[in-house]
Amino acid sequence: MSLSELMIDIPAEHEKNVFGQFDVYAKKLERMLHVTLIPRDGSVKILGESQNAQKAMRVLTQLTELSRRGNTITEQNVDYAISLVYEDQEEVIVEMDRNLICHTLQGKPIKPKTLGQKRYVDAIREGMVTFGLGPAGTGKTYLAMAMAITAFQRNEVGRIILTRPAIEAGEKLGFLPGDLQSKIDPYLRPLYDALYQIMGAESFLKNSEKGLIEVAPLAYMRGRTLDNAFIILDEAQNTTPAQMKMFLTRIGFGSKVVITGDSTQKDLPSGMISGLDVAVNVVKNLEGISICTLTSKDVVRHPLVQKIVKAYEEYEKKNSRRQDNGKRRKS
Repeated sequence: MSLSELMIDIPAEHEKNVFGQFDVYAKKLERMLHVTLIPRDGSVKILGESQNAQKAMRVLTQLTELSRRGNTITEQNVDYAISLVYEDQEEVIVEMDRNLICHTLQGKPIKPKTLGQKRYVDAIREGMVTFGLGPAGTGKTYLAMAMAITAFQRNEVGRIILTRPAIEAGEKLGFLPGDLQSKIDPYLRPLYDALYQIMGAESFLKNSEKGLIEVAPLAYMRGRTLDNAFIILDEAQNTTPAQMKMFLTRIGFGSKVVITGDSTQKDLPSGMISGLDVAVNVVKNLEGISICTLTSKDVVRHPLVQKIVKAYEEYEKKNSRRQDNGKRRKS
Protein backbone atom coordinates (compact mmCIF):
# COMPACT_ATOMS: atom_id res chain seq x y z
CA MET A 1 0.00 0.00 0.00
CA SER A 2 1.59 3.29 -1.10
CA LEU A 3 0.68 6.43 0.84
CA SER A 4 0.34 9.76 -0.96
CA GLU A 5 0.34 13.40 0.02
CA LEU A 6 -1.48 15.60 -2.51
CA MET A 7 -2.25 19.33 -2.54
CA ILE A 8 -5.24 21.07 -4.12
CA ASP A 9 -5.99 24.81 -4.22
CA ILE A 10 -9.39 25.71 -2.75
CA PRO A 11 -9.73 29.50 -2.32
CA ALA A 12 -10.80 30.57 1.17
CA GLU A 13 -14.10 32.01 -0.14
CA HIS A 14 -15.08 28.55 -1.47
CA GLU A 15 -13.70 26.40 1.34
CA LYS A 16 -16.76 26.63 3.61
CA ASN A 17 -19.10 25.84 0.71
CA VAL A 18 -17.04 22.81 -0.38
CA PHE A 19 -16.38 21.50 3.14
CA GLY A 20 -19.93 22.17 4.39
CA GLN A 21 -21.16 23.60 7.67
CA PHE A 22 -18.94 22.34 10.52
CA ASP A 23 -16.88 20.51 7.82
CA VAL A 24 -19.63 17.90 7.44
CA TYR A 25 -18.82 17.22 3.75
CA ALA A 26 -15.08 17.02 4.43
CA LYS A 27 -15.71 14.47 7.20
CA LYS A 28 -17.90 12.47 4.84
CA LEU A 29 -15.14 12.45 2.20
CA GLU A 30 -12.60 11.33 4.80
CA ARG A 31 -14.91 8.55 6.01
CA MET A 32 -15.95 7.25 2.58
CA LEU A 33 -12.57 7.52 0.82
CA HIS A 34 -10.35 6.72 3.85
CA VAL A 35 -8.27 9.89 3.58
CA THR A 36 -7.34 12.82 5.80
CA LEU A 37 -7.99 16.41 4.66
CA ILE A 38 -5.92 19.25 6.14
CA PRO A 39 -6.89 22.80 5.03
CA ARG A 40 -4.02 25.34 4.95
CA ASP A 41 -4.37 28.95 3.74
CA GLY A 42 -6.28 28.51 0.47
CA SER A 43 -5.13 24.93 -0.16
CA VAL A 44 -5.95 21.46 1.17
CA LYS A 45 -3.51 18.65 1.87
CA ILE A 46 -4.88 15.15 1.14
CA LEU A 47 -3.24 12.24 2.96
CA GLY A 48 -4.07 8.62 2.25
CA GLU A 49 -3.49 5.56 0.13
CA SER A 50 -2.52 6.65 -3.39
CA GLN A 51 -5.75 5.64 -5.23
CA ASN A 52 -8.00 7.03 -2.50
CA ALA A 53 -6.10 10.32 -2.35
CA GLN A 54 -6.45 10.69 -6.14
CA LYS A 55 -10.22 10.06 -5.90
CA ALA A 56 -10.58 12.62 -3.09
CA MET A 57 -8.65 15.17 -5.16
CA ARG A 58 -10.95 14.58 -8.17
CA VAL A 59 -14.08 14.98 -6.00
CA LEU A 60 -12.77 18.21 -4.45
CA THR A 61 -11.81 19.56 -7.90
CA GLN A 62 -15.38 19.08 -9.16
CA LEU A 63 -16.99 20.51 -6.02
CA THR A 64 -14.70 23.55 -6.12
CA GLU A 65 -15.62 24.18 -9.75
CA LEU A 66 -19.33 23.92 -8.87
CA SER A 67 -18.77 26.44 -6.08
CA ARG A 68 -16.91 28.79 -8.46
CA ARG A 69 -19.94 28.65 -10.76
CA GLY A 70 -22.11 30.04 -7.96
CA ASN A 71 -23.71 26.82 -6.69
CA THR A 72 -24.43 26.05 -3.06
CA ILE A 73 -22.92 22.61 -2.48
CA THR A 74 -25.37 20.08 -1.05
CA GLU A 75 -24.91 16.61 0.41
CA GLN A 76 -26.45 15.23 -2.77
CA ASN A 77 -23.67 16.93 -4.80
CA VAL A 78 -21.02 15.33 -2.59
CA ASP A 79 -22.58 11.83 -2.71
CA TYR A 80 -23.03 12.01 -6.48
CA ALA A 81 -19.50 13.31 -7.09
CA ILE A 82 -18.07 10.38 -5.07
CA SER A 83 -20.18 7.83 -6.98
CA LEU A 84 -19.16 9.31 -10.37
CA VAL A 85 -15.46 9.30 -9.43
CA TYR A 86 -15.72 5.53 -8.89
CA GLU A 87 -17.17 5.30 -12.43
CA ASP A 88 -14.55 7.72 -13.89
CA GLN A 89 -17.31 10.07 -15.05
CA GLU A 90 -16.93 13.00 -12.67
CA GLU A 91 -16.44 15.50 -15.55
CA VAL A 92 -20.18 15.37 -16.27
CA ILE A 93 -20.89 17.19 -12.98
CA VAL A 94 -19.75 20.55 -14.38
CA GLU A 95 -21.15 19.68 -17.82
CA MET A 96 -24.60 19.18 -16.21
CA ASP A 97 -24.26 22.49 -14.38
CA ARG A 98 -24.06 24.26 -17.76
CA ASN A 99 -27.39 22.67 -18.78
CA LEU A 100 -29.64 25.42 -17.39
CA ILE A 101 -33.36 24.98 -18.08
CA CYS A 102 -34.78 28.10 -16.39
CA HIS A 103 -35.00 29.92 -13.06
CA THR A 104 -37.71 29.73 -10.41
CA LEU A 105 -39.59 32.85 -9.38
CA GLN A 106 -37.05 33.29 -6.55
CA GLY A 107 -34.16 33.13 -9.04
CA LYS A 108 -33.07 29.59 -8.19
CA PRO A 109 -31.63 27.86 -11.30
CA ILE A 110 -33.26 24.61 -12.43
CA LYS A 111 -30.73 22.18 -13.91
CA PRO A 112 -30.34 18.41 -14.17
CA LYS A 113 -28.38 17.22 -11.14
CA THR A 114 -27.55 13.67 -12.23
CA LEU A 115 -26.51 11.91 -15.41
CA GLY A 116 -29.94 10.24 -15.66
CA GLN A 117 -31.68 13.61 -15.34
CA LYS A 118 -29.41 15.09 -18.03
CA ARG A 119 -30.34 12.28 -20.45
CA TYR A 120 -34.01 12.84 -19.60
CA VAL A 121 -33.84 16.60 -20.26
CA ASP A 122 -31.90 16.04 -23.51
CA ALA A 123 -34.51 13.50 -24.65
CA ILE A 124 -37.33 16.00 -23.99
CA ARG A 125 -35.47 18.69 -25.97
CA GLU A 126 -34.78 16.46 -28.96
CA GLY A 127 -37.81 14.16 -29.17
CA MET A 128 -41.55 14.46 -29.62
CA VAL A 129 -42.67 11.92 -27.00
CA THR A 130 -40.62 11.12 -23.89
CA PHE A 131 -41.38 8.57 -21.18
CA GLY A 132 -39.76 9.44 -17.83
CA LEU A 133 -39.79 6.33 -15.65
CA GLY A 134 -38.35 6.03 -12.17
CA PRO A 135 -38.85 6.20 -8.42
CA ALA A 136 -40.04 9.14 -6.32
CA GLY A 137 -37.63 12.06 -5.94
CA THR A 138 -35.89 11.73 -9.31
CA GLY A 139 -37.36 15.01 -10.65
CA LYS A 140 -39.46 13.42 -13.42
CA THR A 141 -42.43 15.80 -13.10
CA TYR A 142 -40.53 18.88 -11.94
CA LEU A 143 -38.03 18.83 -14.82
CA ALA A 144 -40.82 18.19 -17.33
CA MET A 145 -42.74 21.18 -15.90
CA ALA A 146 -39.63 23.36 -16.16
CA MET A 147 -39.15 22.32 -19.79
CA ALA A 148 -42.84 22.99 -20.57
CA ILE A 149 -42.82 26.47 -19.01
CA THR A 150 -39.55 27.36 -20.79
CA ALA A 151 -40.97 26.23 -24.16
CA PHE A 152 -44.15 28.24 -23.50
CA GLN A 153 -42.28 31.40 -22.51
CA ARG A 154 -40.12 31.13 -25.65
CA ASN A 155 -43.25 30.74 -27.81
CA GLU A 156 -42.12 27.30 -28.96
CA VAL A 157 -45.61 26.03 -28.03
CA GLY A 158 -48.91 27.90 -27.75
CA ARG A 159 -50.14 26.30 -24.53
CA ILE A 160 -49.36 23.88 -21.71
CA ILE A 161 -51.66 20.97 -20.83
CA LEU A 162 -51.05 19.09 -17.60
CA THR A 163 -53.02 15.99 -16.78
CA ARG A 164 -53.03 12.98 -14.49
CA PRO A 165 -55.49 10.19 -13.61
CA ALA A 166 -57.81 11.20 -10.75
CA ILE A 167 -57.33 8.13 -8.56
CA GLU A 168 -56.91 7.83 -4.79
CA ALA A 169 -53.54 6.67 -3.47
CA GLY A 170 -54.76 3.47 -1.84
CA GLU A 171 -57.56 5.22 0.07
CA LYS A 172 -61.28 5.63 -0.44
CA LEU A 173 -62.02 9.28 0.27
CA GLY A 174 -65.76 8.99 -0.27
CA PHE A 175 -67.90 11.99 -1.17
CA LEU A 176 -65.98 15.25 -1.63
CA PRO A 177 -67.87 18.57 -1.24
CA GLY A 178 -67.82 21.45 -3.72
CA ASP A 179 -68.06 21.79 -7.49
CA LEU A 180 -66.25 19.55 -9.97
CA GLN A 181 -63.09 21.69 -9.94
CA SER A 182 -62.94 21.51 -6.12
CA LYS A 183 -63.23 17.72 -6.30
CA ILE A 184 -60.38 17.20 -8.77
CA ASP A 185 -57.97 19.91 -7.54
CA PRO A 186 -56.50 17.76 -4.70
CA TYR A 187 -55.39 15.14 -7.26
CA LEU A 188 -53.66 17.83 -9.35
CA ARG A 189 -52.05 19.71 -6.44
CA PRO A 190 -48.45 18.55 -7.19
CA LEU A 191 -48.76 20.05 -10.68
CA TYR A 192 -50.03 23.36 -9.28
CA ASP A 193 -47.17 23.44 -6.75
CA ALA A 194 -44.55 23.14 -9.50
CA LEU A 195 -46.30 25.78 -11.64
CA TYR A 196 -46.48 28.28 -8.78
CA GLN A 197 -42.83 27.76 -7.87
CA ILE A 198 -41.49 28.20 -11.42
CA MET A 199 -43.80 30.82 -12.96
CA GLY A 200 -45.71 32.28 -10.00
CA ALA A 201 -49.39 32.11 -9.07
CA GLU A 202 -50.27 35.42 -10.77
CA SER A 203 -48.76 34.45 -14.14
CA PHE A 204 -50.34 31.00 -13.92
CA LEU A 205 -53.82 32.38 -13.15
CA LYS A 206 -53.59 34.95 -15.96
CA ASN A 207 -52.59 32.32 -18.55
CA SER A 208 -55.07 29.83 -17.11
CA GLU A 209 -57.95 32.30 -17.58
CA LYS A 210 -56.93 32.69 -21.24
CA GLY A 211 -56.93 28.90 -21.66
CA LEU A 212 -53.19 28.87 -22.36
CA ILE A 213 -52.40 26.69 -19.34
CA GLU A 214 -54.77 23.86 -18.55
CA VAL A 215 -54.63 21.49 -15.58
CA ALA A 216 -57.21 18.72 -15.93
CA PRO A 217 -57.86 15.07 -15.11
CA LEU A 218 -57.05 12.54 -17.83
CA ALA A 219 -60.74 11.79 -18.46
CA TYR A 220 -61.10 15.31 -19.95
CA MET A 221 -58.67 14.47 -22.78
CA ARG A 222 -61.03 12.14 -24.68
CA GLY A 223 -62.21 13.44 -28.05
CA ARG A 224 -59.60 16.22 -28.25
CA THR A 225 -56.73 16.82 -30.67
CA LEU A 226 -53.92 18.72 -28.99
CA ASP A 227 -51.94 20.79 -31.52
CA ASN A 228 -49.05 23.17 -30.74
CA ALA A 229 -49.01 22.22 -27.05
CA PHE A 230 -46.61 20.90 -24.43
CA ILE A 231 -48.52 18.06 -22.78
CA ILE A 232 -47.48 16.31 -19.55
CA LEU A 233 -49.18 13.16 -18.31
CA ASP A 234 -48.16 12.64 -14.69
CA GLU A 235 -48.59 9.48 -12.55
CA ALA A 236 -49.08 7.47 -15.73
CA GLN A 237 -48.69 4.18 -13.84
CA ASN A 238 -52.30 4.73 -12.71
CA THR A 239 -53.73 4.73 -16.23
CA THR A 240 -55.48 1.75 -17.76
CA PRO A 241 -54.28 0.49 -21.17
CA ALA A 242 -57.39 2.05 -22.78
CA GLN A 243 -56.71 5.44 -21.13
CA MET A 244 -53.07 5.41 -22.23
CA LYS A 245 -54.01 4.55 -25.83
CA MET A 246 -56.60 7.35 -25.77
CA PHE A 247 -53.99 9.83 -24.49
CA LEU A 248 -51.28 8.87 -26.98
CA THR A 249 -53.70 9.29 -29.88
CA ARG A 250 -54.55 12.89 -28.83
CA ILE A 251 -51.15 14.20 -29.95
CA GLY A 252 -51.38 16.80 -32.72
CA PHE A 253 -48.96 18.75 -34.93
CA GLY A 254 -46.33 20.89 -33.22
CA SER A 255 -46.85 19.20 -29.87
CA LYS A 256 -44.38 17.76 -27.39
CA VAL A 257 -45.40 15.11 -24.87
CA VAL A 258 -43.83 13.91 -21.61
CA ILE A 259 -45.27 10.91 -19.77
CA THR A 260 -44.00 10.32 -16.24
CA GLY A 261 -44.61 7.42 -13.90
CA ASP A 262 -43.27 4.98 -11.33
CA SER A 263 -44.33 1.38 -11.95
CA THR A 264 -43.61 0.47 -8.32
CA GLN A 265 -46.30 2.85 -6.98
CA LYS A 266 -49.51 1.82 -8.71
CA ASP A 267 -52.86 2.74 -7.12
CA LEU A 268 -54.92 0.69 -9.58
CA PRO A 269 -57.25 -2.05 -8.29
CA SER A 270 -55.46 -5.34 -7.62
CA GLY A 271 -54.91 -7.38 -10.76
CA MET A 272 -55.43 -4.49 -13.18
CA ILE A 273 -52.66 -3.97 -15.76
CA SER A 274 -51.06 -0.50 -15.90
CA GLY A 275 -51.38 1.40 -19.16
CA LEU A 276 -47.82 2.67 -18.65
CA ASP A 277 -46.35 -0.85 -18.62
CA VAL A 278 -48.27 -1.77 -21.78
CA ALA A 279 -47.37 1.47 -23.61
CA VAL A 280 -43.64 1.15 -22.92
CA ASN A 281 -43.63 -2.31 -24.52
CA VAL A 282 -45.83 -1.25 -27.45
CA VAL A 283 -43.99 1.95 -28.50
CA LYS A 284 -40.40 1.29 -27.38
CA ASN A 285 -39.13 0.75 -30.95
CA LEU A 286 -40.96 3.66 -32.59
CA GLU A 287 -38.89 6.53 -33.97
CA GLY A 288 -39.44 9.85 -32.19
CA ILE A 289 -40.21 8.20 -28.85
CA SER A 290 -37.62 8.13 -26.06
CA ILE A 291 -37.85 6.03 -22.91
CA CYS A 292 -35.68 7.33 -20.05
CA THR A 293 -35.37 5.17 -16.95
CA LEU A 294 -34.18 6.97 -13.81
CA THR A 295 -32.94 4.99 -10.80
CA SER A 296 -32.22 5.47 -7.10
CA LYS A 297 -28.93 7.13 -8.19
CA ASP A 298 -30.99 10.00 -9.64
CA VAL A 299 -32.93 10.77 -6.43
CA VAL A 300 -32.32 14.42 -5.57
CA ARG A 301 -34.44 14.74 -2.42
CA HIS A 302 -33.05 14.20 1.09
CA PRO A 303 -30.29 11.51 1.03
CA LEU A 304 -32.51 9.34 3.22
CA VAL A 305 -35.06 9.15 0.36
CA GLN A 306 -32.35 7.66 -1.86
CA LYS A 307 -31.61 5.01 0.79
CA ILE A 308 -35.33 4.23 1.18
CA VAL A 309 -35.80 3.83 -2.60
CA LYS A 310 -32.72 1.58 -2.78
CA ALA A 311 -33.91 -0.53 0.16
CA TYR A 312 -37.31 -1.03 -1.51
CA GLU A 313 -35.64 -1.98 -4.81
CA GLU A 314 -33.55 -4.64 -3.04
CA TYR A 315 -36.57 -5.90 -1.08
CA GLU A 316 -38.68 -6.22 -4.25
CA LYS A 317 -35.85 -8.05 -6.07
CA LYS A 318 -35.59 -10.56 -3.22
CA ASN A 319 -39.36 -11.07 -3.20
CA SER A 320 -39.34 -11.56 -6.97
CA ARG A 321 -36.59 -14.20 -6.69
CA ARG A 322 -38.49 -16.00 -3.92
CA GLN A 323 -41.65 -16.09 -6.03
CA ASP A 324 -39.73 -17.39 -9.07
CA ASN A 325 -38.11 -20.12 -6.94
CA GLY A 326 -41.53 -21.04 -5.50
CA LYS A 327 -43.00 -21.39 -9.00
CA ARG A 328 -40.08 -23.59 -10.11
CA ARG A 329 -40.54 -25.92 -7.12
CA LYS A 330 -44.27 -26.28 -7.86
CA SER A 331 -43.62 -27.07 -11.52
